[in-house]
Amino acid sequence: MANTLATNTLVAEAVVSPDLKILLAEDSHIYRHLIESQFKEWGFSLILAKDGKEAWKVLCGPEAPRLALLDWILPEIDGLEICRRLRECSPKVAYTYTILLTAKNKKQEMLEAMEAGADDFLAKPFDPLELKARLLVGKRIVELQQKLVSTNEALQHAASHDFLTGLWNRAEIVEFLFRELARARRDRTPVGIVLADVDHFKQVNDKFGHDAGDSVLKAVASGLTGSLREYDGVGRYGGEEFLLVIPGCDLGTTIRRANQVRESIGAREISTPGGVITVTLSMGATAAVSSANLEQLIRTVDSALYQAKRNGRNRIERAEFAPVAAQ
Repeated sequence: MANTLATNTLVAEAVVSPDLKILLAEDSHIYRHLIESQFKEWGFSLILAKDGKEAWKVLCGPEAPRLALLDWILPEIDGLEICRRLRECSPKVAYTYTILLTAKNKKQEMLEAMEAGADDFLAKPFDPLELKARLLVGKRIVELQQKLVSTNEALQHAASHDFLTGLWNRAEIVEFLFRELARARRDRTPVGIVLADVDHFKQVNDKFGHDAGDSVLKAVASGLTGSLREYDGVGRYGGEEFLLVIPGCDLGTTIRRANQVRESIGAREISTPGGVITVTLSMGATAAVSSANLEQLIRTVDSALYQAKRNGRNRIERAEFAPVAAQ
């Protein structure tokens, strides 16, 4: 008895997250009133549904609750069917922890509920503190799942983005170019490609320090991102080189837009630990045609960039892309 009282006291005093929303799907007015009054006392945020159709609409809506109390027997759609539908949706939607409320209490019925996708099972009539204990377990599971999702998203971001600039890394921007070339072949549209390099970057590092160099790269990355359309692509190709992919642009348009980017970057005053400095970009540009080969394109634009460096830097050199026939 002492252990039971201690457990009940801990449950009653447990801190409840005020932003946790819980769906209650219950067609009994008595149980709705009972549970609603308990939720107010416990500090839970409650969303009410009087039938399964209304509950399903809530669960499919934006910012749907991630914890649901479902009566087994509901008009329109029963709680068991809602559990099945939720599990069929996963992992397309965030996980919803479900507790089935029912007057059924046979082992076979409990197994049926779990096989349908329910996470927990509570037989009516239930003790309020037992209900709260089950809710707190559900809350922990939901929070753990959210942390796992966030961790997975962070890992995916780290695998596809450059840690310093936040731009796509080399593999990701090349993959984006590959996809755009495939789209261009289908739609018979051009793709502009620009390879940009920060001029005299080694001198920045030697004179102002590597922290200043990092500040320059981040500022250039920010400038590139701000100058492009949301469906253009930009990534750190390596060192102080950046690859820009501009879908739907022929060579003339690509040159014009690249010049705008170059002038914008050159006019920026960049604050660094070593002082305020300015940098310029050299660029090589080309435009892909329907028969473009990715490796040939990269070599073409790289040669144009090298020519821009030889011709004095802070300029763009264009290269007409001429596919090399396979031997």
